[in-house]
Amino acid sequence: MKRTDLEKNKGLKINGKMAQAGVPARYGQQAGGALDKKERRKLDQAQGLVPFAVKLPGDLVKELQALAQERQLAMSDLAVELLKKGLSA
Repeated sequence: MKRTDLEKNKGLKINGKMAQAGVPARYGQQAGGALDKKERRKLDQAQGLVPFAVKLPGDLVKELQALAQERQLAMSDLAVELLKKGLSA
């Protein structure tokens, strides 16, 4: 047998073993997975959240993202905090 044939057979064996091993739990059904849009919308409605789209200047968005990252908050949480602070003033 040629050396290339031996290497090809080794590759086929490896691929066969990988196929039989199955999918790791972190990628399979046991993984948490992201919620689809309907489930996410139902959870948001149960919490009393309403979608609210706003167009903002790009530089302001960058500042908000930096502030959210600095405080380790989600953008929506930061927006709620800043809007409440602004409305109370």
